Amino acid sequence: MATEKRTHIPHSKATRVIPRGKLLIIGGKEDKGGNLAARERDATNINFVAEQIMKRFVTELKGENPLVVVIPTASQVPEESARDYIKVFGELGISNVQVADVRTRKDANNPEYVELVQKAAGIMFTGGDQLRLTAIFGGSDMLVAMKETYAFTDVIVAGTSAGAAAMSTPMIYEGESQGGYIKGDVRVTTGLEFLKNVAIDTHFLARGRIVRMTQAICTNPECIGMGLEEDTAILVTQGGHVEVVGSGLVTVIDGMGLTETNIYEIGNGEPFTAKGLRVHLLGDKDEYDVPSYKRFQLQ
Repeated sequence: MATEKRTHIPHSKATRVIPRGKLLIIGGKEDKGGNLAARERDATNINFVAEQIMKRFVTELKGENPLVVVIPTASQVPEESARDYIKVFGELGISNVQVADVRTRKDANNPEYVELVQKAAGIMFTGGDQLRLTAIFGGSDMLVAMKETYAFTDVIVAGTSAGAAAMSTPMIYEGESQGGYIKGDVRVTTGLEFLKNVAIDTHFLARGRIVRMTQAICTNPECIGMGLEEDTAILVTQGGHVEVVGSGLVTVIDGMGLTETNIYEIGNGEPFTAKGLRVHLLGDKDEYDVPSYKRFQLQ
C-alpha cells in the first residue's frame, strides 16, 4: 500500500505575525507616587525608582497627545481604580485619558468601546480578578480589536496584577493548596493571549507562588513560566523579547528540558514532582527571549 506523501512546510516568518505593538506586564503594586507605605517598603532597595514603571509606559506612547484607554473591568471598584490611573497619568503629563467601563459581555461588544481601543496609543488593564477579564472579553469585538491594534500598530498594552496574569495564553486563576504542590489545586484556563506560550503569575515572591507556577508548567512544558514580583514588570517587544523594568525580580521557569515528572500519573490530591527544570532570576534592565516564540508557529 502506497504511503501518502506529506507536504513540507518551510520554517518561515511568513507563518506568524510579529506584533508591532508592545506589552508592559506588571507584577502588581507598581509605585504610582504619593504612597508613603510603599516608599518605606522600598527604602532599603537601592534598585527602587519612584514611578519607574508608569514612566516607562508613558515614554513608550507614540504620537502627539496620545490617547490612553483605562480598562478597570477586573476590579470590584472600577470607578475608584480608574480614577487612580487617571490621576497618575495626569501627573505624568498625559491628559487624554478615557475609561472603557466594561462590566458585561454586551459592553465588550459596544462599537464605541471598540473604536476607542482602535484609536488608542496605550491601553491599561487594572488589577482585580483575572477571571472577570477572560469571561467578559473572551471572543468579544473589543478583544479582537485590541489584538489587531497590538499586531499592526505601535500601541502599548499594559496590565497590572490580574490585568497582567490575563495577558498570557495559559492563565493561572486559582491555587488552593498552600504553595500549590497538590495536583488539581492549581486552576488554569486560556487567557487573553497577547503573549503566546507564556504563563504569567504576579506578586510572585511576596506570595510564594513558585511551586504553583511549576505545576502549571509541568502540565505543558512547551510554555515558559514568568513570575513577576511587585513593582516589577516586563516590557515585551516583537512578541517574545523581554526587558525587565522595576525594583524587584522576574523568575523564569523553563520546563522545556524537563526530564521527569509524575504529574500525568498521580491522582488529584497527591503532591507532584519535577526534575530538570531551569530557573532564571532577572532584574532591572535584564533581557530574555522567550524560546517557544522562536519555534515554528502557524497562526
